[in-house]
Amino acid sequence: MKIFEALKWASSYLQEHKREEFAAELLLRHVLNISRSELIIQFREELDQDSFCIFEKYVKLHAEGTPVQYIMGYEEFYGRKFKVNSEVLIPRPETEELVEGAMTRIKKLFLKERKLTFADIGTGSGAIAVTLALEVPFLEVTATDISLPSLQVAKENAAQLGANSIRFIQGDLLSPFLETQERFDVILSNPPYIPESDEEGMSDIVTKHEPHRALFAGNDGLVIYKRLCDQLPFVLKEQSLVGFEVGAGQSGAVSSILKNTFPNAKVEVVYDINGKDRMVFAEIGFCQNG
Repeated sequence: MKIFEALKWASSYLQEHKREEFAAELLLRHVLNISRSELIIQFREELDQDSFCIFEKYVKLHAEGTPVQYIMGYEEFYGRKFKVNSEVLIPRPETEELVEGAMTRIKKLFLKERKLTFADIGTGSGAIAVTLALEVPFLEVTATDISLPSLQVAKENAAQLGANSIRFIQGDLLSPFLETQERFDVILSNPPYIPESDEEGMSDIVTKHEPHRALFAGNDGLVIYKRLCDQLPFVLKEQSLVGFEVGAGQSGAVSSILKNTFPNAKVEVVYDINGKDRMVFAEIGFCQNG
């Protein structure tokens, strides 16, 4: 069988099972360990039987609902490959925008390259913490998660990508820092924010495979933001930055929660590349003039 024939079969098979056809190309490139341009060049070459057997297995796994990223074992985030498995949420492109927005504000708000303390709450795969540790070397990075298996994945990603200075702590949201009375310059979180009532209308690729604890948050999706904002005043420095990823349509409610907690803060809603309200930032303790 030639490569283009294998790809044609897989695309049709996935389409029949109501899956995205583009997954076929991703999986074949993964099996052959080649780029898209290399795949195109080799389109009419023979696909050896061993490679086809692996490819067929992967295609059928995805047709059954297993996310492509879990099959391949990684997802790209901010130009780096992060290990993922069923213990962690698959990093999304929208979260790259949270990281980008945080970096822009860190450079704007704080003295150039002075040491800053930063915490990523609910780190999952470690995508936010590792990326910021590598992109902003003057940050002292701490990453927390309630799940030990998630933290293990994050630690492996940090080691693999060379972010060796990150401190990993198991704990529920900000509780570890309430105990130690630590305070931070910057806190980011991409918490669970999907209302439980939304589960029925979601893809089974997400609901049956990604960890529920990383997706769903009560009836309105706001419960974690409320808990975080109850704790934030006790773990932030006088001048600080907070950034949350939010579900589309939640920015008004999350902004209100932050404003109630920090009445004098500059609270800003930021829209993602698709025009959806996706991030809320709070600049606390800074002069608002100009």
